[in-house]
Amino acid sequence: MSRTAKHEDTYHHGDLRKALLDSARILLEEGGPPALSLREIARRVGVSAPAAYHHFRNLEAIAQAVAEQGFGELSAALDNARSGDGVNAMGMVYIGFAQANPGLYRLMFSDGLAAKSQAGAALRAMRAQAFATLRTALEAQVPPDQARSLALYLWSVTHGLALLAIDGQLGGAEQAQGQIAQVLEVTGRALPPLATS
Repeated sequence: MSRTAKHEDTYHHGDLRKALLDSARILLEEGGPPALSLREIARRVGVSAPAAYHHFRNLEAIAQAVAEQGFGELSAALDNARSGDGVNAMGMVYIGFAQANPGLYRLMFSDGLAAKSQAGAALRAMRAQAFATLRTALEAQVPPDQARSLALYLWSVTHGLALLAIDGQLGGAEQAQGQIAQVLEVTGRALPPLATS
């Protein structure tokens, strides 16, 4: 059987684009953004790199698509958390997402994609949308002119906690969760004076 025929047998019924994205996500979780390689992504799916180019023009394009998936998942989770225990719930969801997907999280918030590229611009827009979700939630609780600064403060706290957690700086899983919950509780108690200052 020829190599081409083998690929057709494998993917005539499937979705090669999705398989490539799934493979990229697995690689991300194994080794972080530096582990991404279009050749390795394709190899794991069982196709050649040229076959992958039918769906993604380069590695940056697949990285952008994976980051888009991540931001979609994060935004949906944050939207769902809004109806919960307010800012604390959103903080726990945000950090939980990072802990469950550390490689993806690093890709989403790193400078791994060229800043001046189309993918880099798209990634910045996705980050801005994630920030807007938090800001919008706060606008229902504080004056609009304070919501942006407060959202930036909260994002800084949750982003910092997320990185500390995925870097193992907060101890084991149980210890990390306890510290995260405690910091978010303290942060939540600090919000009323910040909102009315």
